[in-house]
Amino acid sequence: MSDQRNDEKQCINAIRFLAVDAVEKAKSGHPGMPMGAAAMAYTLWTGHLKHNPADPQWPDRDRVVLSAGHASMLLYAMLFLTGYDLSLSDIQSFRQWESKTPGHPEYRHTPGVEMTTGPLGQGLGSAVGMAIAEAHLAARYNRPGHEIVNHFTYVLVSDGDLMEGVTAEACSLAGHLGLGKLIVLYDDNRVCLAGSTALSFTEDIGKRFEAYGWHVQSVQDGCDVHSIDRALNDAKAEKGRPSILCVRTTIGCGAPHKQNTSESHGSPLGIAELQGAKEALGWPLEPSFFVPEDVLRYFRNALTAGPAAQEVWEQAFRRYRKDNPEPAAEFLRRIKGELPKGWESALPDYEKESKDVATRKASEGVMQKLAVVLPELMGGSADLNPSVLTWIKGFGDFQKSDVSPEDIQGAVGGEWDYRGRNIHFGVREHAMAAIAGGMALHGGVIPYTGTFLMFSDYMRPSMRLAALMGLRVIYVFTHDSIGVGEDGPTHQPIEHLMSMRVMPNLTVIRPADACETIEAWRAALLNQSGPTALIFTRQTVPVLNQPDLAPARNLKRGGYILWESSKGKHQVILIGTGSEVYIALAAGKELASEGIRVRVVSLPCWKLFDRQPAAYRDRILPPRIRTRVAVEAGIRLGWEHYVGLDGAVVGMDTFGASAPAGVLYEKFGITVEKVVAAAKALLK
Repeated sequence: MSDQRNDEKQCINAIRFLAVDAVEKAKSGHPGMPMGAAAMAYTLWTGHLKHNPADPQWPDRDRVVLSAGHASMLLYAMLFLTGYDLSLSDIQSFRQWESKTPGHPEYRHTPGVEMTTGPLGQGLGSAVGMAIAEAHLAARYNRPGHEIVNHFTYVLVSDGDLMEGVTAEACSLAGHLGLGKLIVLYDDNRVCLAGSTALSFTEDIGKRFEAYGWHVQSVQDGCDVHSIDRALNDAKAEKGRPSILCVRTTIGCGAPHKQNTSESHGSPLGIAELQGAKEALGWPLEPSFFVPEDVLRYFRNALTAGPAAQEVWEQAFRRYRKDNPEPAAEFLRRIKGELPKGWESALPDYEKESKDVATRKASEGVMQKLAVVLPELMGGSADLNPSVLTWIKGFGDFQKSDVSPEDIQGAVGGEWDYRGRNIHFGVREHAMAAIAGGMALHGGVIPYTGTFLMFSDYMRPSMRLAALMGLRVIYVFTHDSIGVGEDGPTHQPIEHLMSMRVMPNLTVIRPADACETIEAWRAALLNQSGPTALIFTRQTVPVLNQPDLAPARNLKRGGYILWESSKGKHQVILIGTGSEVYIALAAGKELASEGIRVRVVSLPCWKLFDRQPAAYRDRILPPRIRTRVAVEAGIRLGWEHYVGLDGAVVGMDTFGASAPAGVLYEKFGITVEKVVAAAKALLK
């Protein structure tokens, strides 16, 4: 390449027209942002990004998150050009069945894609989690003269991303935490799908982020590579604050009639407009998907620079491992997502417990034991530690170190810096879930969150993405039913448990007592294929550890026979979950005393149970026995999956009320008497 300015223009146009040609061929997609933001992408990938296309999972790579996932062809163009395992044929198959270039980026589907994006704001929210994980691992494992964790998280965002509330929550926390390795490139084109952002979005973004405590820069010309480059250098030099670059771009740049309009946002340009754009920007009309050889050769320098950068890191890690063998081994284990040998021996033993205990309290005890042997366990709650009990005591608060913990009420104790493992998310449930997903994506930590089950509604979009990506995130939900009591219907989940069960790849476990709580945590930690929701009570419940009951370790199969009587002409199966299992058990023993043969099944996890072989499921719930009663303090809809149309459900059809928990169970009919009556009615 001879003339640098002309060469940059050629490279940027190659990005633009790979994207636009792919959208045109697919007859759907979003050409506007790839055309407007191509110079940003070019500057980042060729001048700043530490990555290795030959090894997209290199632990110390920089992360790039395309939060504006609708601009997926911008990302795919960069991945193809820089040499990831993505061919020109894959680019030409954009949005087609089984292609490696789906309509929005998908994690684990396309090499180099760091997370699944599309729902706006989620990428930026999760990127905050990636930056938290990087800061924590750096604080834990770097040593003087040995820096094995040192990388940036870059995020490309749109106007729409910054309109979403999750980004306000996450960026507020990021500013508070001073995450200096987080850099946001804002594609400030002031056009959305429905028209100008002036219709609904006129705030001063720079001042907003300054108020969050961010380092803010403006680049007035989104095609000015050198200004973008300087701004990125300044952002990287700012160690104590996250940075945002507000880059003024032109959506659909070059399209003669559609640039700077919403018409270029979410639809193909059309042949005439595409040809006009190519003519305006000096690009050949034919062939489509054209990339000049010298342009491709320039981008493919990443295939040399990437392995070289990784080799420098690997040499540094070998020196680190020689001087610090134990931390090095632990770091590698954590990055691989492996649990340490013998970790299960740390689990407490509630089998001899005789005192009634809330499962949220039992969970707290489990967490304290696990925290000692699992340094990767890290998380917190949405300002609810005293209620949901999801702190790990003595392991410090994840905070900037320039504030004294003695001056702040509520510090957990231990380190007060990025080594701390307790994250104070504040009243930000949506951001909490997104951040936890980002921490899991980064690797090296097992994130958990904590809030009331009622507020899972605020977390649902991020939980869905975690399930879609198969991330190991543990969501702790307490106050799981009308057992909340006096706080009333606004805090009493009714439909939430069932609605979470229907989400694919989310494992929902509602343990019956302290013993099942231990097993629920065990199952959650062993689940590496998706997130787990642990559902705990506010109120105390009996510990079901009597000699005539099956042990709680059977929870790993999702459902099991807790107890059954041996005599009786007619047989009935009672099924319960969580705090209603002891109600089912009491009802079963009463029915048995009247000469009815009863089986009581604890069914804490539907997904685990449904994954069991048919022979096991039929042994627990024999198809021939159709007299079944389920009891759960939640919505009835859905239980027909197990009780069929011939069975009965003792549950809820309305919202709750404000009163002591015992009164509510009686008034809403979640009682032993109601279960007994339902069973007898079926036997008539």
